[in-house]
Amino acid sequence: MSKNGKEQQAEHRGGPQGRGGGFGPHGMGMPVQKAKDFKGTLKRLITYLNPYKGQLLAVFITAIISTIFSIVSPKIMGKATTKLFEGLMMKFKGVPGAKIDFDYIGNIILLLIGLYLLSAAFAYVQQYIMAGVAQKTVYNLRKEVEDKLNKLPLKYFDARTHGEILSRAVNDVDNISTTLQQSLTQLITSVVTLIGVIVMMLSISPLMTLIVVVTLPLSFVATASIAKKSQRYFKGQQVSLGQLNGHVEEMYTGHKIIKVFGHEKRSIEKFEAINDQLYNAGWKAQFVSGMIMPIMSFINNIGYVLVSVAGGILVTKKAIEIGDIQAFIQYARQFSQPITQTAQITNIIQSTIASAERVFEILDETEEVSEAASPKVIAEPKGKVEFAHVSFGYKADELLIEDMNISVKPGQKIAIVGPTGAGKTTLINLLMRFYEVNSGKILIDGIDTRDMKRADLRGLFGMVLQDTWLFNSTIRDNIAYGREGATEEEIVAAARAANADHFIRTLPDGYDTILNEEASNISQGQKQLLTIARAILANPPMLILDEATSSVDTRTEVQIQKAMDRLMQGRTSFIIAHRLSTIRDADLILVMNHGKVIEKGNHEELLAQGGFYADLYNSQFSGRMKNAG
Repeated sequence: MSKNGKEQQAEHRGGPQGRGGGFGPHGMGMPVQKAKDFKGTLKRLITYLNPYKGQLLAVFITAIISTIFSIVSPKIMGKATTKLFEGLMMKFKGVPGAKIDFDYIGNIILLLIGLYLLSAAFAYVQQYIMAGVAQKTVYNLRKEVEDKLNKLPLKYFDARTHGEILSRAVNDVDNISTTLQQSLTQLITSVVTLIGVIVMMLSISPLMTLIVVVTLPLSFVATASIAKKSQRYFKGQQVSLGQLNGHVEEMYTGHKIIKVFGHEKRSIEKFEAINDQLYNAGWKAQFVSGMIMPIMSFINNIGYVLVSVAGGILVTKKAIEIGDIQAFIQYARQFSQPITQTAQITNIIQSTIASAERVFEILDETEEVSEAASPKVIAEPKGKVEFAHVSFGYKADELLIEDMNISVKPGQKIAIVGPTGAGKTTLINLLMRFYEVNSGKILIDGIDTRDMKRADLRGLFGMVLQDTWLFNSTIRDNIAYGREGATEEEIVAAARAANADHFIRTLPDGYDTILNEEASNISQGQKQLLTIARAILANPPMLILDEATSSVDTRTEVQIQKAMDRLMQGRTSFIIAHRLSTIRDADLILVMNHGKVIEKGNHEELLAQGGFYADLYNSQFSGRMKNAG
């Protein structure tokens, strides 16, 4: 992966907020991902919620009921305050028999406890239902993405980094999941709270409501001006963090090379330069966005002072009761919260729709050519392969292979040689139907590969590639991956045939040795022997071998070559050859250049021709002689 690709990935995952949206610590200032087609993507996302209309209606109703119960509570509490104040004032004035009506206050407290319990119960039901809806929706979406990825052609994966695909299939789907679970219910609650609070404030005093509403735009003006400034710093912080992550990933991946060439100082200097940029951008972003809350609190406090003064005047004129001021101040405090929440949720939803758009882009990709309606099956494969007038190009107007004709008899060993970019791997990709031919056909035992299921076709081949793929598990499990239900005896027999049994038994845990994530706790040659053992266990009728002996010592190379020879016995084998000395006994050698087979024949025939192959072989041979000398 290029450095820029790494930095872009790091930037995607390393922004100041994991959700990819929002406004800094208080919902202001952080740049938000935006969808190209917001309305269209939103409509499409809503279709995933259509099967759950009943549950969503229940969520909406329970959210309203829960919010209403919590909204009316301050007004009721205000009555208790009024009753307490009246009793105290009557005592203070010396009214005969004056007392505080604690029975009335006690009933109100019990009523409030009941309301709060009901509010909590409905909120619980709301969250419980929404959790089910969100998880089922995302479960279906994940399943669709997984099914789609399995149907996409190889060219889709060749054109994109693994990080980008993972980001869409995992991070973006998680973003949708979190929003459905939290933000939708929060949005409903915020809207209902806002409406309810306004109604309750108006019922107490239109004048005081006007004061609260007038102070609100001041908060927004102050917040917007700060947010605009902090957004620039947050963007710089995100870019610097992406660069830092990319640099660290690159340095740790290649730390041996850096030490060999003595570039530690340069690496540290670059790290410190980027780290300084990140510090400056981060400090400014956090400082500027941190000013938002104090300024909002200052403006709100001025509002509370004005409300208290107006309330005091209204109480003296007996227009409202003392408890109403307490209730009103509680409502005033609640008033700005749903507005701030709604602003934050709007940004989160924008980010979520952008994520959904990225997921839908995967779902809209062109799939592989559909399987044959009535697929043919080769019951007893012999291994006869034929390329008949095959033409292919990664782009329709640029053919890489033109009118290729090859005939391979069962059990033959076919070597494919040529310089880098000659089309050797392309030939194998066409054989396995990772790519579709533009014209012509590829036949196996007389059956067109397009008339077979891809899984059946690929099941005919065993592969030993240059890049050894082993997974994080025991050596036994890695060999057994070749065939489901393999017995212990068969696994050991396959390891012996691959010359791997001896080195496995020298390991402390033998076949139970767990390979780490990159299988770096065994050597490159040992990895290759395990992949050969896996192929032997699979017992396929045909083989594809990408020689991987260039990075091992001579003794290990001999072991691997012996294991490969044993594996190829009686099987049609296609070998992508790098060292020409290893394919001198091949039945047919195809010499490729610029996507065309320019020479074909066995080793002696091609040397006698004195053409491209002879030049290639002699250059390798003379190079080795010089090295030996």
